[in-house]
Amino acid sequence: MTITLKPEQEAFVRQQLQSGKYRTIDDVIVKAFQLLAERDREYLHWVEETRAKVELGIEQLDRGEGIDGAEVIARLRDRLHKASQQNNQ
Repeated sequence: MTITLKPEQEAFVRQQLQSGKYRTIDDVIVKAFQLLAERDREYLHWVEETRAKVELGIEQLDRGEGIDGAEVIARLRDRLHKASQQNNQ
């Protein structure tokens, strides 16, 4: 496979090599792929956690455990007010 880098991408790779953190272009590319794979894993984990939280919330609503929207807003405003007071001290 042949990959053509844009000038700014090539400059970035050269900067990484000059920093001494990487010995070869392959080292830079391998690290880039590792970071991309890690980011994708973290995103998938976040999606799974979010789906589970949404499902739990729906179950709670179905059981009548929901909180009125006005009450939620009042609680959030109270938290914001308290946090603002703590930051001003």
